[in-house]
Amino acid sequence: MSLPDPGHEAHIGARDLTMAYGDFVIMRDLDFDIRKGDVFIIMGGSGCGKSTLMKVLIGLKAPATGQVLFHGDSLWEAPPERRDLMTRRFGVSYQGGALWSSLTLAENIGLPLGEYTDFSPADIREIASLKLALVGLAGFEDFLPSEISGGMQKRAGLARAMALDPEILFLDEPSAGLDPVSSRRLDDLILELRESLGTTVVAVTHELASIFTIADDCIYLDVDTRTAIAHGDPKRLRSECPEEKVREFLNRGEVAPAA
Repeated sequence: MSLPDPGHEAHIGARDLTMAYGDFVIMRDLDFDIRKGDVFIIMGGSGCGKSTLMKVLIGLKAPATGQVLFHGDSLWEAPPERRDLMTRRFGVSYQGGALWSSLTLAENIGLPLGEYTDFSPADIREIASLKLALVGLAGFEDFLPSEISGGMQKRAGLARAMALDPEILFLDEPSAGLDPVSSRRLDDLILELRESLGTTVVAVTHELASIFTIADDCIYLDVDTRTAIAHGDPKRLRSECPEEKVREFLNRGEVAPAA
């Protein structure tokens, strides 16, 4: 696995990170940097700890050992008040969108704005409309989540994650359950948002089409060795990674040539 690259500005990173539930170690000795402005993919087989790693990076679960660094500051060694200020600069979109079913799309997006800002209700409504427009949902402010498609719910969840203009967007399985066309549209949207807003994106996914479309960098978590065994551009790792299981993961669905 490659070491953190000192030649690029690290937005967030892990140092000697070990994750565990009680005495059961999920992943150990993780060392990597997520460069500012990159789309960084966390990948690996089922049960390897992808979602757990995301929880550690966003401040929801403390690591067993090691550090998470945000702009060089230790997230988990910071006082609670300081950590809260740091995590407010993160936006998170959970699998399935995690929208409140009884609230309209505008009300869902307005929740963090009402909690963390002094904006008036009229201003919150205007900002919610802007965020929905950014993800292609202009005019859907008063729709309930049940009244829109699954792909639109994913985009609405992304709009809510952007409500507070985060520096880093964390996406948990953003394309899961979507048809190929909707998945590609969401991938294109993620790239457009990265380009227009300069946001760093960290995504947990196993979808190959998304990985090769949006990723600048990635890390592969191995469930057997309980550590990261590959780090780099997935297009390069697909053919050049010395770890066979990583190449197999990235070449799933490839038809072997006839003998």
